[in-house]
Amino acid sequence: MTTFSIVLPCYNAETTLLQTLESLRGQTFSNWEAICVDDGSTDGTRKLIQAASIVDARIRLVRNPGKGPSAARNFGAFSSTGAIIAFCDADDIWMPTKLAELVKTFVDPAVDGAYGQIGFFKHTPSDATVFSTVPSGDLSIDLLLGENPVCTMSNLALRRGAFKATGGFDTSMVHNEDLEWLIRLVGGSARVIGVASLHTMYRTSVGGLSTDLSAMSAGRIRAIETAARFGMSPSARSHAIHHRYLARRALRLGETRTLALRHAIAGLAHSPSGFFSPLRRGALTLLGSLGALFLPRTTCQSLFS
Repeated sequence: MTTFSIVLPCYNAETTLLQTLESLRGQTFSNWEAICVDDGSTDGTRKLIQAASIVDARIRLVRNPGKGPSAARNFGAFSSTGAIIAFCDADDIWMPTKLAELVKTFVDPAVDGAYGQIGFFKHTPSDATVFSTVPSGDLSIDLLLGENPVCTMSNLALRRGAFKATGGFDTSMVHNEDLEWLIRLVGGSARVIGVASLHTMYRTSVGGLSTDLSAMSAGRIRAIETAARFGMSPSARSHAIHHRYLARRALRLGETRTLALRHAIAGLAHSPSGFFSPLRRGALTLLGSLGALFLPRTTCQSLFS
């Protein structure tokens, strides 16, 4: 039986897809299939996948009968055969030992899902200087409503039954659909744990939907509504951490000079201790938000890239 089914949504990804597929083929654990779900690409994405499937039969191309990354992930996951479903985006890169480490993690039958640490890079993984934090303990709704430690779907693997129990991603959402789904996953009693090891390299980009702060806000409202169905609401601490995240995002994007500071003030109003946890991140965010009032935007973007 296939151990891992890797679900890989693809849309006009010809410039990054080969590097992503090579990172899968470079895994030290070899019992996997990669389901590349084309979402209507108009570039050479399909041809690249077809060529890769000739070289490696574990890679296969399917067409998304719906539209959008959520529909693509649902279709790939529900049509997969592996005991464990792992998601990967077409511009991210996996570390060679990721699947081997996950196999050891899933030996524990009480673990339903797992994620690792992420490195953030622009051009090549070697230029990464920022890495995510993997908190101790199980993933919780309150953690998710703060600064989601999973960060990206490329960083998550879970048992097939746990995915099916969620019913899949909400295809009506255009942002934070992964957060809303994770809340349903954890709210449904799935146990998801962090692995303190670098698993995924995330390619950052100034453009794209992930940088749309208004869309992020709308998606968060939906996520909070979902959390409420499980009797949960964001704590003051998670509100503070989320506003800190938005302040840093505003600095990276070079948004209006006051936007980052408004988010920083909102975070401090909710919970000073949450905003300054950890102290270095909170302090740098506040200083950057103040500096954005008079520093060149390019300088702020560089400091918080």
